[in-house]
Amino acid sequence: MRIIELNVRGTRRRLKKKRVAVRTPGGRVVYHYKPKRHSPARCAICKKPLNATPTGPKSFMKKLPKSKKRPNRPYGGNLCPTCFRRVILKKALKEGEALLEGDVSDVESV
Repeated sequence: MRIIELNVRGTRRRLKKKRVAVRTPGGRVVYHYKPKRHSPARCAICKKPLNATPTGPKSFMKKLPKSKKRPNRPYGGNLCPTCFRRVILKKALKEGEALLEGDVSDVESV
């Protein structure tokens, strides 16, 4: 009876990364596994890449402090500054209209 040993670790790596054939000086062809490229964080409204957010693998992002992962403002890491301004202005205008109408209950819900 033969025991078949599977190269489990190698198959996992092969599924996750692209293989590139490289010829060595000795004439052998070996495969180098290319790491994945990480896409930048994008704005939830306009889909533009966010400027102040770094990108990288989880092992790199895990080591960064929270203040380095995203801007320290409301909606930081989720909205770009232009969309953030629009959202804040809309909320302020809604609040102003509610105050002019005299509905105090609407202001508290916003």
